[in-house]
Amino acid sequence: MEKFIKITSKAIPLAIENVDTDQIIPARFLKATDKKGFGDNVFRDWRFDKNGELNTEFSLNNTSYSGNILIAGDNFGCGSSREHAAWALVGYGFKVIVSSFFADIFKGNALNNGLLPLQVSPTFLAVLMKSVQDNPATEIEVDLENQTISLLEKSISESFEIDSYKKTCMINGYDDIDYLLSKKEMIEAFEAQRIQLK
Repeated sequence: MEKFIKITSKAIPLAIENVDTDQIIPARFLKATDKKGFGDNVFRDWRFDKNGELNTEFSLNNTSYSGNILIAGDNFGCGSSREHAAWALVGYGFKVIVSSFFADIFKGNALNNGLLPLQVSPTFLAVLMKSVQDNPATEIEVDLENQTISLLEKSISESFEIDSYKKTCMINGYDDIDYLLSKKEMIEAFEAQRIQLK
């Protein structure tokens, strides 16, 4: 995974609540076990109509919006526990999803794939959403090290919570195995000490 310490980016608004994992990546695309290509089908049934034509009214297809941050409505990632939802969002290019609530399983899957599910208060989410909708050039700074998200044009910020282990992994670009390997010397020293005590 890529290291994540701080990013400053424009954002794409998705002012829809209760977005479930089947809307993020429809079930018909789950046959593959490789992560490649899932980004092409993120929000497939919203991005395209039944004839395969782009839905120009959907925010991801609005060329005014861009960036690595998705500002979503409340209760993002509910529904089934498919990890493919995180794969699709990462594959599309998102690094941060901002919402006022995330489903627990989605949150875990996102963090395991280097995608930061950043939970903010409903009030701060509303300010972010309106700011981006009103001005697509709005920039948002996410500082993982200090656990803050800032709306730069208005000089306002809010702190957020994250599991300390997952924070360490994201900052260093570790998956679970990488983390264990980073502790190899400590583990070997502990094992050697135990052998001496026997």
